[in-house]
Amino acid sequence: MPDRKPATGPLVGLRILDLTRLLPGPLGTMLMADMGAEVIKVENPSSPDYVRSFPPYLNGESANYLSFNRSKKSVLLDYTTPEGRETFLQLVQTADVVVEQFRPGFLDRLGIGYEAAKAAKTDIIYVSVTGYGQTGPYAHLAGHDLNYMGIAGVLGLTGEAGGPPVIPGVQMADIAGGSYMTVVATLAAVYARQQTGQGQHVDVSMTDAVMPLLSVSYALFSGMRQAIPRGMLPLSGGLANYNVYPCQDGNYLAVGTLEPKFWQRFCEVIDRPDWLPLMLPGEPDRILQARQTVEELFLTEPLAHWVALGLQHDLPLTPVYDLPDLENDPHLQARQMIITQEHPKAGPFKSIGVPLKFSVTPARPAWPAPLLGEDTEAVLREIK
Repeated sequence: MPDRKPATGPLVGLRILDLTRLLPGPLGTMLMADMGAEVIKVENPSSPDYVRSFPPYLNGESANYLSFNRSKKSVLLDYTTPEGRETFLQLVQTADVVVEQFRPGFLDRLGIGYEAAKAAKTDIIYVSVTGYGQTGPYAHLAGHDLNYMGIAGVLGLTGEAGGPPVIPGVQMADIAGGSYMTVVATLAAVYARQQTGQGQHVDVSMTDAVMPLLSVSYALFSGMRQAIPRGMLPLSGGLANYNVYPCQDGNYLAVGTLEPKFWQRFCEVIDRPDWLPLMLPGEPDRILQARQTVEELFLTEPLAHWVALGLQHDLPLTPVYDLPDLENDPHLQARQMIITQEHPKAGPFKSIGVPLKFSVTPARPAWPAPLLGEDTEAVLREIK
């Protein structure tokens, strides 16, 4: 059996027991594993991570599981039994952090919740990731990304003017509110322990944690005390100079000429000084008219023309990529944001690279996602 240790990254030396499943927690712990933390994914043999059964499959391995769990170790442990509970708490004594993603109280009833973990190791950091948090009227309710975005107000802002809410193409509550905040919560608590010597229980509510995405929109609401209709917010479709437009060839262009200097330069380049006032058109009818006017221009040339124009004149005009385009973009290639790993069963597998670059302690994927229980023998050998 393998006996693997992370070799590089700013979090080398940090040991995390990972009890999370599906997307939010596993992606968050994987980001920390890529940064050098030793992440031990602990799964119950009778109910391992559900994402393992989600298609599509590569030689029997779930592509989703491979995407969220690289650089980790895998331990099979039935922590619902007295023997498994004892073994888990022995592992807690060797760890810095526990990250879990069950409904409030579930692990307490099994005898491996925060209080039990704290009794095993007084300075343990215990991060609980849930939809609605450990307290409040919704704490025990079921939910998913869509529900949390709806409650937080994010979903209600997403869509075209006059149309219904539109489901975003990415899981914002799960990832921004869950995965990223799991990393923030863990590292903040680790830093606090360095200062105080104390561990703690950290309550990560995906609903709470997705709400900072509303910061600009809510500032407008607070200042005006009036809700701006969906599709009319300045940075969400309400500006002609900050929008998405179709081009002649059916591709789409992202126009980010937000600052006056960029819009002024654009108007000069296309010889339309009369369009300068379109930057702040005012009333909803004028906004729609301004967007239609600008759209007619972009429909006269293919996407490549407008992208080249942006490069030539330092204008923020960029393509709107579809997923197959990503691995061919020279900038994303240079940043190593699409990587390939050789998995022992799945074979070569492409996934998203490491988003943070460190000059002294470089972070990088350590190994592909482990097979179920691949590290059980090696990890449990340490506590016997």
